Amino acid sequence: MIEVKNLSKEFDGEVVLNNVDALFQDGMVNMIIGKSGSGKTVLLKCLVGLLSPTSGEIWYDDKSFIGLRSRELRRLRRDIGMLFQGAALFDSRTVLENVMFPLDMFSRKNRRERKKRAEFCLERVNLLEAVNLYPSEISGGMKKRVAIARAIALNPKYLFCDEPNSGLDPKTSQLIDELIRDLTKDFSMTTIVVSHDMNSVINIGDKVIFINEGVKEWEGNKSEVMGTDNEKLNDFVFASDLFKKIKEAEEEKE
Repeated sequence: MIEVKNLSKEFDGEVVLNNVDALFQDGMVNMIIGKSGSGKTVLLKCLVGLLSPTSGEIWYDDKSFIGLRSRELRRLRRDIGMLFQGAALFDSRTVLENVMFPLDMFSRKNRRERKKRAEFCLERVNLLEAVNLYPSEISGGMKKRVAIARAIALNPKYLFCDEPNSGLDPKTSQLIDELIRDLTKDFSMTTIVVSHDMNSVINIGDKVIFINEGVKEWEGNKSEVMGTDNEKLNDFVFASDLFKKIKEAEEEKE
């Protein structure tokens, strides 16, 4: 479980996050949604330590994340898996070597054990046949799956995903969604996904937090998203014709 209390972030006097409170649950896919520039990615970066908040608290279970000593921070980061928006694979390393990278950095296992773990993770994302290929030789969807395998290599307690479906076609996006959902359940991780893709919210969002102009505007579950009376969330959700039609169909049933 990760808890955020009164979290704020400013850049040169401009408030980007304003007193955000949030609770991210174990074994769930916790979605952070919002328009571009709403502050959702800034919140994610604060959660993983890429940015320091201006004020507020971040708790990982019973540990305060802010102000941890370097040794404690290093220990906690071993429990964190990160899926970056562009996959962020090393072009000069094979698929297997990319997945082994965090194991080489942080694991005390011998090389044979590290290789076995990497192969297990690749098998889990159905990419074992690609171990000797380089990123330039695989598709965008495969790159995302390699990045997921790398993110779970250290068997993390917490998984962070920044726009995991960015640049992917609808079918591949659904595959990535299902993979994130299944891994979350299988490994009982606290998974946090930043997205503006409403299909992902409906597919896998156990809990949903809506950030608007740096403020937590709404929270609930995916079934409540479609029926909310929050005008700002409705403007975001029903910006596409598809979801307008879904809502109209639901209203007709009633």
